[in-house]
Amino acid sequence: MSDLFRRLFSLEGRVALITGASGGIGSVLAVAFAEAGAIVAVHGSTRAKADSIRERVEKAGGKAVAVAGNLRGAAACQQLVAETQREMDRLDILVNCAGTNRRKPIRDVTEDDWDAIADVNLKSVFFLCQAVHPIMKRQKGGRIINIGSVTSTDGLGGVSVYGATKSAVWQLTRTMALEWAKDNVLVNCLAPGFLHTPLTAEGLWGDTHRKKWLNERIALGRPGQPSEVVGAALLLASPAASYITGQIINVDGGYLAGGSWLREDE
Repeated sequence: MSDLFRRLFSLEGRVALITGASGGIGSVLAVAFAEAGAIVAVHGSTRAKADSIRERVEKAGGKAVAVAGNLRGAAACQQLVAETQREMDRLDILVNCAGTNRRKPIRDVTEDDWDAIADVNLKSVFFLCQAVHPIMKRQKGGRIINIGSVTSTDGLGGVSVYGATKSAVWQLTRTMALEWAKDNVLVNCLAPGFLHTPLTAEGLWGDTHRKKWLNERIALGRPGQPSEVVGAALLLASPAASYITGQIINVDGGYLAGGSWLREDE
């Protein structure tokens, strides 16, 4: 590894909290951040899930601690940040990766659906960011990466509440970037496209109609893999992104580029 690459992309000595680290994207990011030199606080909704990903990081040669909580409510978010700080003494990077979804037509969405999705996807993002900001300010800087979605900017039927929360995450990202730039707290949104994860394997990619529609719409003609989000996430967490804030980076295989009417032979 060249000295230039190490200066730009090493996370050596940094402490990162990744929520939803037991999920398809979060688990891959946890291992990658550790491999880049960070000590990673891996969050799971249960202690067993958090311990499982901690062990995975350690088996890969990284350093990690497990933190657990359901993230439903401001107090739970504040407690998670406080626990992480007690364990790690400092906090340089927050990745808000925890998320949930319930695919339903608008007419079938219940109040419980709304609360379950909004509490995790939006409310927890706000209050976790609010809780880490004073820590990062005291440390003269930090990085926040909010995980959005292509639905942050593009509508999609059947995921009304999910899309609303992910759009709001993008708006929050910009506001936080503006308010906290003076503290050198850089806030960006990473928006994955349609990935093949355990949560999407059946309901999305296991559905013949949805699979065909997506593969025709995605420029690369295939689902993404969680590992293909790693590069953009490492960039935003690294010294290389010292002048990037208030931005959204779509990792979507060209989905948002639009459609093409060319024939296959053209």
